Amino acid sequence: MPTQTKSAEPNVVNGINVDDLFALIDGVKRDAKTNWHVTTTWQGQTRSRAQVEGFEIGGKRVPRRFSIDIDEPFEIGGSNRFANPQEHLLAALNACIMVGYVAQCAVRGITLESLAIETVGEIDLRGFLGIDSTIPPGYDALVPSVQSKL
Repeated sequence: MPTQTKSAEPNVVNGINVDDLFALIDGVKRDAKTNWHVTTTWQGQTRSRAQVEGFEIGGKRVPRRFSIDIDEPFEIGGSNRFANPQEHLLAALNACIMVGYVAQCAVRGITLESLAIETVGEIDLRGFLGIDSTIPPGYDALVPSVQSKL
């Protein structure tokens, strides 16, 4: 009867394969460049669609196909069909912080029980709409806060 060799179980912390993460870290030491590309097209009124086709990592093209629909709430002239650019921006910022936090905990062997990130910011629409030239458009600051349980 042939002997079967059992492959080693991956080292997983916080749902992340730490062996793969360390392999990524080693690869980044040789080639740290990534290239990201998103094309956004107007879809009428205040709606737009962002199209993701892929990215490059270590000189290798990785195809990805995602569409992200964007709109504004009724109160800002939209049809309220999708999250608005600010909500996407804050969600993306939170997700970026989340990935870094979870990955850093995983490489250090820290098991998370829960993690939440909340970011707040204020935009004065007088600057955005050009009503008052002394008020810059956009955020003065974005303030993320992290709540975690180890």
